[in-house]
Amino acid sequence: QVQLVESGEGLVQPGGSLRLSCAASGFSLDYYVIGWFRQAPGKEREGVSCFRNNDRSTYYADSLKGRFTISRENANHTVYLQMNNLKPEDTGVYYCAADFPARLTARAMCVMLGGDYWGQGIQVTVSS
Repeated sequence: QVQLVESGEGLVQPGGSLRLSCAASGFSLDYYVIGWFRQAPGKEREGVSCFRNNDRSTYYADSLKGRFTISRENANHTVYLQMNNLKPEDTGVYYCAADFPARLTARAMCVMLGGDYWGQGIQVTVSS
C-alpha cells in the first residue's frame, strides 16, 4: 500500500526557512515522479516542484525558482522541500504526491497536478 506522509509544518516569520519532508512507502523508489504542491487560502492547488527519478529531471514553478529546492534521500525513502526566504504568500497547505510507476514528466506532474497518490497535507504559515 502506497503511503506518503508529510511533516515539517509550522509557523515561520517572513524571510525564514522551513524544510518539509515526505516519507514514502509501499512503492519502489527506482522509477517514479514525486512532487510538492500547495494550496493557499481561497486559491487553487498549484505545483511547487516535481522530480522524476529515472532521468533526474526537476521542475520548479517559475515564481519559486531560487528559493525552494527539492531533494531526496533514497536510504530513508524521503523527499524534502527546502524553502528559504519565505514570504506571506507562501502560506498554505502543502502536499506531497507521487506518480508511480512513472508516466509523467516532472513538468507535467506539477503543471497538471498529476499523481496517483497524495499525502494528507500539512500547514505552512508565514507571518510576523
